[in-house]
Amino acid sequence: MLYGGYDHSIDKKGRLAIPSKLRDELGDSFMICRGIYGKRCICVYPISEWEKLVEKISQLPAARSSVVKRFLYDGAFNVEFDSQGRILIPASLREFASLETEAHIIGVDSNLEIWNKDVWGKENLEYTPESIASIVEELDF
Repeated sequence: MLYGGYDHSIDKKGRLAIPSKLRDELGDSFMICRGIYGKRCICVYPISEWEKLVEKISQLPAARSSVVKRFLYDGAFNVEFDSQGRILIPASLREFASLETEAHIIGVDSNLEIWNKDVWGKENLEYTPESIASIVEELDF
């Protein structure tokens, strides 16, 4: 399970260090792509989770599935860590998520999200104890 939040710098070549705890969960090779949940972040999936996502998207009606696949696959890359535990974020993804010098990495159960640190700060302000409680109430927990 991937969890936790981490702030890291992006170097001039577009490389971002991923904490070792998260690297272990991702494996040697994984997928990185544009976020598909209406947010301008990058998603990182272990191969097994990527395959589950692709399978779920394939269950949509064909016209809708093809639209999502075009968006997803056009910005998807197979990535590996370098010897220092960094990943190279392709320029197109850095542009999509407005990643320049500072990133916030979030473990979100089965995948990671990589956000522009300032954008995440603004996004995170929307989450209040009350707004989270109203969602959690749906769990009947």
